[in-house]
Amino acid sequence: MHGAKHPIGSPGWLMLIGGSMFIVVLAVSAYWQSDIRWLHFFQAWMYIATIVLGLRGNRLGYFIGISAAGLWDYVNLFVTTFFANGLEQLYQWAHTGHLARPDVLIAVPAWFSNLLVIVGCLWGYCLLPTKRRGDTIIFPITFVLTTVYFAIIMALFQPRYLAIFPRLLHPSVP
Repeated sequence: MHGAKHPIGSPGWLMLIGGSMFIVVLAVSAYWQSDIRWLHFFQAWMYIATIVLGLRGNRLGYFIGISAAGLWDYVNLFVTTFFANGLEQLYQWAHTGHLARPDVLIAVPAWFSNLLVIVGCLWGYCLLPTKRRGDTIIFPITFVLTTVYFAIIMALFQPRYLAIFPRLLHPSVP
């Protein structure tokens, strides 16, 4: 019996490359900073779910990816200075040839890998042959559940990061 072939299209490649890159960034970051290993281990599972479900054309995978990667990129643009500091490190490295903080620079590929996930998931969802009316309810529920999952793993493994949540509703450009 032959299984159905599911060629990976452009949206799938974006999800796969972006999600895989971010998982690598999480692993490298966890290697450098041992106290965040468990947080990053459980955070990576959101991206694994996105990749596995998204490559199957499952809208839940798209919704998880948009939610997890969207939240991460939003937080790093409007709530924390991690991405801005990473860009600063990249600028200094390009101009001086000296990289002082690779642990901060890693925010740049992390941010762009999440952007790839978002674009891939949005594109994949747009290509679905049928959209369901219930998607307008399922997507916000998925966003809330993904965010709650993220908050729970933060509370369990790095409660100091929970301070970002109140600032989510009062964003500013760092």
